[in-house]
Amino acid sequence: MKTLLVTGGAGFIGSCFIRHILNKYSDYRVINLDALTYAGNLKNLDDIKDNPNYQFVHGNICDKDLVKNLVRQADIIVNFAAESHVDRSITGPEIFIETNVKGTLNLLQTAKEVGIERYLQVSTDEVYGSLGKDGYFYETTPLAPNSPYSASKASADMLVRAYHETYGLPTLITRCSNNYGPYQYPEKLIPFFISKLNRGEKVPVYGDGLNVRDWLYVYDHCAAIDTVVHKGRIGEVYNIGGHNEKTNLEITKLILDKMGKDESYIEHVTDRLGHDRRYAISNDKISSELGWKPSVTFEEGIELTINWYLNNMDWIKDIEDKKKELKL
Repeated sequence: MKTLLVTGGAGFIGSCFIRHILNKYSDYRVINLDALTYAGNLKNLDDIKDNPNYQFVHGNICDKDLVKNLVRQADIIVNFAAESHVDRSITGPEIFIETNVKGTLNLLQTAKEVGIERYLQVSTDEVYGSLGKDGYFYETTPLAPNSPYSASKASADMLVRAYHETYGLPTLITRCSNNYGPYQYPEKLIPFFISKLNRGEKVPVYGDGLNVRDWLYVYDHCAAIDTVVHKGRIGEVYNIGGHNEKTNLEITKLILDKMGKDESYIEHVTDRLGHDRRYAISNDKISSELGWKPSVTFEEGIELTINWYLNNMDWIKDIEDKKKELKL
C-alpha cells in the first residue's frame, strides 16, 4: 500500500483530489495535512472521514518537526497547501510568502532529507502573467506574475525546479486554469455570485467584465494530477486547462440566467489592481504525452456546480458564519 501525503487537503481542490484517490484506489493510504485556516473546511470531507485509508492531521507545512514525521510515512507528496486569493494577496502579501514560499521550501527540504518517490507541486496558470487576444500559455512560456499571489506561486515553482536540478529530487509541477465545482470557498467568483444572488443581492463585476479565464471542472483537474503523479516525467511541468474560455461577464450572465435573475443584478465596480486580462492554457503536452483530456463539458460542469451550491446553501452559510466569527 502506497501512502500519499496531501497538504492543503481540506481546501477546495485538495479535498476533491483526496476523494478522487480514495474512490479510485483501494491500495492507497492518504494523510491529509491542513492548517485549517479560513479556507480549510473538514466538512468538505465528511463523506470519506471514516475511510480506514484516510487520516487527517491538523498542522502547518511550515512546522519542520511535524512535516518530517509525516514525510517519513509517505511515498508521494502532493502539495496543494497555499494562500490563493488574489485580492487578499494585494492587501496582505506577507502570509502568501510565508505559506506559499517558505512552506514549500520546508516540504522540499524535508523530502530531500528523508527521501521521497515523487513530489508534485500544484501551481497555477497565473504565474505566466497575462495574455493578449490570441495564443496560449505553454510550459515554456516565461513566468511573469503580476500579483503578490502569483509571484509567491512562481517563487515556489522555481524552488521546486531548483531542488530537482540541484539535488535530484523527483519533482513534478502542474499549472492549472481556473477551477470550478463543488466545495469551492465562497469568496471565489462562481460560489460568491450564487450566494449573493440567493440572498437577492447584486453581484460585483470588476471593470468591464471582459477579462477572460479558462475554466476547468475540479474533478477533471484531480484526474489530471493523478495522471501526472503516476505517468509524468520527473522534472517536468504539465499545464492543465479546460479549453473553456469565458469572460467574467459571460460567467456572470450564465449564473444569472440559471438562477432566474436579470442583468439589473450586475454592479460594475472599480477594476482590481494588476488584473490580468486573459488566461488560456494549452493541454498539448499532457494530452500527447500522458493521454489526459477534460471529460466534462463546461455546460455539464456549470450545471452540476450551480445545482450543488443551491442544494448545499447550509454549507455556504456555515462558512459565512465562520467568516463573521473570524472577522474576515
